[in-house]
Amino acid sequence: MPRPPARAALAATLSAAALLTASACDTIAGLGRPASAGRGHASAASPTAPATPAAAPTLTEAQAQAALISEADLGEPWVATDGFATWRESMLKASTESAEAECGKLLDALYAEELLGPDATTRASTGLDDLYDEAQLRYQVVAHRPDAVDGTLAWLDSMPRECAEFTATAGGGEMTVEVTGAEMPEVGDARQGLRLVLRAVSEYDDAPVLTLHVAVVRVGDDAIVLTNGGLGEVPADATWAAVELGAHRLTEVRKRGRAEI
Repeated sequence: MPRPPARAALAATLSAAALLTASACDTIAGLGRPASAGRGHASAASPTAPATPAAAPTLTEAQAQAALISEADLGEPWVATDGFATWRESMLKASTESAEAECGKLLDALYAEELLGPDATTRASTGLDDLYDEAQLRYQVVAHRPDAVDGTLAWLDSMPRECAEFTATAGGGEMTVEVTGAEMPEVGDARQGLRLVLRAVSEYDDAPVLTLHVAVVRVGDDAIVLTNGGLGEVPADATWAAVELGAHRLTEVRKRGRAEI
């Protein structure tokens, strides 16, 4: 069956995302910058600003659910997930004897879906499946202290240097793991993207290869965490659309929450 023009649908999604906030045009102008260059932080308060600004309200469960993306946002061939992908157990649930302990920590956090650590609170989560490429996208809205999120972003930024390539062992045997930085849309207050490639070590040419896109974006006191992975083609355009639209949507939900106080 020929694959429908998903990029066209995603382009429409990105256009819709630009209308979600008045500052979207300025934000989208930053597309294409590397993650290391694209990391943004809120500007320092002016001298006349209060020393202790009022804390933003905590998202309610309904607001967190409203901030999620859905299959309608990404369009065909994405659908609501039918369960966790089998490669999570066979490849992502892995251990390593690498001298760099952080490499194992990264794999553990990805498998447990706790990139922001066990102290973070998942407000809402969802999963989407690509019926054509068999990729799976996992998406979370998470609450955590901004400084803790920024600490995780700095840690993720170090992974391409500390864990550029190492060996891991999963249920299916030995694998090589490559970690590189990934470009991110210029959205939210701070952000970081990674791309992992896990290759099974085998004498056969058809040994499985898992590609995993990872994105974390802080929006005020909340964050979105996304992974998009699969054993075949993993659509980068879907990752970008989900990150961009999701960050804008969470921003708007937070604004509405403040307005309701």
